[in-house]
Amino acid sequence: MTEPHPLNWRPLASPERRALPGRYVNLAPLDPATHGDDLWQALQGPDADPLLWDYLAYGPFSERASFDDWLAGNAASADPMFFAVIDRASGHAVGLLSFLRITPRDGVIEIGHIAFARVMQRTPASTEAVYLLARLAFELGYRRLEWKCNALNARSMRAAQRLGFTFEGTFRQHMVVKDRNRDTAWFAILDSEWPRCQHAFDAWLDGSNFDAEGRQRTHLAALRQR
Repeated sequence: MTEPHPLNWRPLASPERRALPGRYVNLAPLDPATHGDDLWQALQGPDADPLLWDYLAYGPFSERASFDDWLAGNAASADPMFFAVIDRASGHAVGLLSFLRITPRDGVIEIGHIAFARVMQRTPASTEAVYLLARLAFELGYRRLEWKCNALNARSMRAAQRLGFTFEGTFRQHMVVKDRNRDTAWFAILDSEWPRCQHAFDAWLDGSNFDAEGRQRTHLAALRQR
């Protein structure tokens, strides 16, 4: 356990809504007028991931009007603060994610509300989208970046560990979501751990890490261990 010690700490600024450019994707402040059509097709269209909404507190949406209302509420919110994921090759919005539980006083911030189109999943795009928010959080001086999910959500659990988050435990009977119990698994990256994680992200996302068919040469976890 970390020993208590005094900190020359000052509360931080909250993140600002701004575009975050990447190699494979750009993040843009969510704008329903600009991104709504793309996101409706990506998240609710015929090729959408049928498992996408299983562990989210909302959705799926049977009607476009309710989806648009949901997007509008997300766009107007400061916490959570939503970003659309824009595929650089196509220019289309293919997912969204957010900062949430933003606590500048303590230097703690979370990434969540992740909804990625099937085309994004298990690709450099999904990794980079999370990386861009993580990098911004630590550039702003946050000490702790959190990831939480339903303990039954095996895909999210695997993603958190692959991305370098450390599992810290399970809050039993933490929430009721869609009339079902949710035990919540907690993960985090600390500022002291970020340099190693960032180096691994940068190396993994580099074009040289992929062969001509787009297959990774070195796993992200292996790069963190170097």
